[in-house]
Amino acid sequence: MSQKTDRNPDQNDGRRAGLPLTSPLRSIAGLFSRREEEEEDSEDAAQNGKALPRSRTDPNLAGFGDSLMTRGASIRRSLKFGLKKDKSLRPEALVSKGNKVEEEQEEQQREQQEAEEAYEEMQESYTLPEIPHTPLSVMQINKLIEMEVLEEAHLNLLALRREFQQERERCGEDSPMELAKKEKDLHLLYGELRSKVNAIVRDSNSLPSRNKGLLVPVARIIQEEDRRAEEPGGLAGSWMEAWREAVDEGVRAKVAGVHLERAEQNASWLAVHLGLLGKAVTEDLQQVKAELRCSYPPSFGVFGAYVSSYGRVVGQHAGKLEQRATELKDLHALLDWIINRYQSERIMGSPSLQPDMRDHSAQLLLEDDFLPRLRDKFCCRVKEDLRASMGRIITMEYEDFWRDGKPPEKEDGLLSHTMPMDIWTKVEPLVLNCRLIDAQLQQKVTSSCLQELKDFPKRLEAEFRRHCDALGPKPLWAEYHVTYINCFTALQQHMGRYRDACPLEVDAFGAEATALTARLLQALEEQFKEEVEPYLRRMMTRKWLTNDDDFTRLHRRAELLAQHCALMRPPRGQELASRLHLLVVKRYVGQLMKNNYSCKNRKHEKAASKMRSQWGSISGVFHRMRSTHEWLYDAGDDLSDVIAQRNAADIKQHLQPLVEHYPDFSRKHLAAVLHFRGLRRGREHQLILQRHGELQKEAGAGGERSRALFADMPAAVHTDCLSSVPSSCLALLG
Repeated sequence: MSQKTDRNPDQNDGRRAGLPLTSPLRSIAGLFSRREEEEEDSEDAAQNGKALPRSRTDPNLAGFGDSLMTRGASIRRSLKFGLKKDKSLRPEALVSKGNKVEEEQEEQQREQQEAEEAYEEMQESYTLPEIPHTPLSVMQINKLIEMEVLEEAHLNLLALRREFQQERERCGEDSPMELAKKEKDLHLLYGELRSKVNAIVRDSNSLPSRNKGLLVPVARIIQEEDRRAEEPGGLAGSWMEAWREAVDEGVRAKVAGVHLERAEQNASWLAVHLGLLGKAVTEDLQQVKAELRCSYPPSFGVFGAYVSSYGRVVGQHAGKLEQRATELKDLHALLDWIINRYQSERIMGSPSLQPDMRDHSAQLLLEDDFLPRLRDKFCCRVKEDLRASMGRIITMEYEDFWRDGKPPEKEDGLLSHTMPMDIWTKVEPLVLNCRLIDAQLQQKVTSSCLQELKDFPKRLEAEFRRHCDALGPKPLWAEYHVTYINCFTALQQHMGRYRDACPLEVDAFGAEATALTARLLQALEEQFKEEVEPYLRRMMTRKWLTNDDDFTRLHRRAELLAQHCALMRPPRGQELASRLHLLVVKRYVGQLMKNNYSCKNRKHEKAASKMRSQWGSISGVFHRMRSTHEWLYDAGDDLSDVIAQRNAADIKQHLQPLVEHYPDFSRKHLAAVLHFRGLRRGREHQLILQRHGELQKEAGAGGERSRALFADMPAAVHTDCLSSVPSSCLALLG
């Protein structure tokens, strides 16, 4: 009868379910005729006590095929719980020959249905068929292994192993050469069996229709051998571990078989390969779930084993792909596939693999530093590509503008350029695409872009100076400056959106952009000062009183400045206008303090009128530029009121607005104004200065000290000794 796995197979010497005890393969002499003489010699040697008896093959080959199939079917029924019925007992065998074709088709359908039922009901326990009393020869067993008649080969191996164990017990420590030879034969045969088992397991997912029927005996062999692992004569190492290695080999072959082109053949080689790889993984696991899993007992955890194997093998494959990937799009595709797509519904999260995947990890098994290394490689490539893009932008500036002196374009009343948008459209898609992969990559890429952009302002400035300094002071030179002020103002606003993710990098880039903008503004300011300085130097002179040419040129240059400021993005135009407004006011008023001219014969009235007119004109220009120094507008009128008074005594009544508006208007500044008016000495001169001192004391700390117009303005005053005489002494003189 049949044995259970919890019984010693060596104790069963009976017959199994009506089957002959001796193996049907003992009658395959034709198959092994080349070894007949060796077997006869072996038997003679056994009769002389040199070895245990060996079975001899029957020289009759007539019944080999039927006997082998009958024996194999009997063993398979035992391994699959005897679910298949004996075909000879079916009523279909009794029908007439006229229906033979139809009967064969029905028979095939029934066999397929029974096989499916058997696979679905595969259980952990099994019944081991009886072990032959006398094993086949080594060559016969080896031939069975080659022919993949694994059940019969394994049973005979167990019989041979039992013989070895019995003989070993009898011989004790004095083991003869024959025993060593038998042990060697056992090891060779077991090695062949394990190799065959591994090959079947390895190819089971590639050749399912061929190997599906072989997996059941393979599984039982593995179970039985691991159960007998402590017995002598077996093969070293776990059969289950060897099975897992075979699974890995099969998966590795499947992955290696996925089509992979060279980058020279297809620019999208990696994206195509990863798509095919994901499809192959999903289809293979679907096949494992639907077919292979049913050929193993539950303890094998077949589906989980394949999932884990794919995690290891594909992880190793990803490492090889990383070495080949150099382009940004390829590195992006690899990162996205590893981090997101492998675990998504397209591959491991596929609905066709559920619910089995719930108990298994869908992550790739990668080296600890693989993802950080891949992210760093991606970021380095981002910086390289962005640096090259910035270089192309500078080259285009030279070719499109600087070389031929092409004026910049206007948009919405401002000098505009596509540069900020070109850079923005380069950076923003990178950041957005990386956010779809993971937040960590997004942060690193944002930081890398900002770090690379940090050097761009200086790179552009160096090339601009090299090619365009010769243009100054032409209007085109100023327009280029305004254009780049607008560009980096806009670019700084764009990059400011990344402050939450990379505050330090945003500040660093902002500092460079702001510094360049300041240098461009300073260049415009220096050019303006250089051009208006000659005109301002001739204000408040004899020529100024009779000639308007210098002021006309000053006014014209201020109007040009207003045009340039109007073409700037806020707040840069207003900043420049405010600084130059203060400059012009200081230089214009400062001419009063130099004592270059003193009005005589009531010319002070004409001078005051002209000064008031010019002041209103120049102030109007800066007012249109929205200068923030509104407090400067009163200076010209306040000074004109002092100068215009016909009677010197009336000047004292017009000092208060000047002192209130400009607390830093000192005694020496008033003396300089009086000198220009023509009042250089005398009692009234002293009284005016005295009144000024009283008004300053009354104002005290309440004055607007922040409005520093006169504080750093030098005043050259030449007075005689009477200027400093006290008023009481002057009264006595009267």
